Amino acid sequence: MTDIKAVLFDLDGTLIDTEKYYQRVWPDAVAHFGYTMTKDMALQLRSLGRPFAPAKFREWFGDDFDYDEVRAYRKGLFENLIKEEGLHLKPGAEEILKWLKANNILISTATATDEERTTRYLEKVGLLGYFDKICCATQVKEGKPAPDIYLYAVEQVGVPKEKCIAVEDAPNGVRSASAAGLRTIYIPDTHDDEEEVRGLYYKKLQSLTELNDMLK
Repeated sequence: MTDIKAVLFDLDGTLIDTEKYYQRVWPDAVAHFGYTMTKDMALQLRSLGRPFAPAKFREWFGDDFDYDEVRAYRKGLFENLIKEEGLHLKPGAEEILKWLKANNILISTATATDEERTTRYLEKVGLLGYFDKICCATQVKEGKPAPDIYLYAVEQVGVPKEKCIAVEDAPNGVRSASAAGLRTIYIPDTHDDEEEVRGLYYKKLQSLTELNDMLK
């Protein structure tokens, strides 16, 4: 893949090992308001953005479900969990970013996490300085699995999408990048959903270290 000029990264579960936290706090937040969320439901929420996430909750729990209130409570649980257990990198995260930077390949996020938290989390784990652009689904009309965030990231890095790759860990992200016409590297995190995304990704790898080796 010697023609690559930019790499667009998902954040949670791809660069930072936080997806496991979401799998814990979503059910807890829902339970606080008197509802029950199964493990399968929580898995479906990975990278799911607006307007799709609120619609999914209404489908599960009815039109009276207050998504914004529950999500705000979930964000508090998540921040507490970070304070207690910390933020940790996925294996090979800093190594791949360092190599990309050294080889003048542009780096951007393409994440469902908002800009304030994305910047704060990347700074906390020491990765912020590697990024040329911070692109978040809150900056576009529709979140993942719509292609908006990836189309926006391509525009921001100023590189033709044929010379970009996307790196994702979950189905909604793979669908988003694929719909944007990007070659997508699928690196499963908490759960391998290969059957859901077969045919949508360019290559499936086991870690960012493998991606580093492949690009080299």
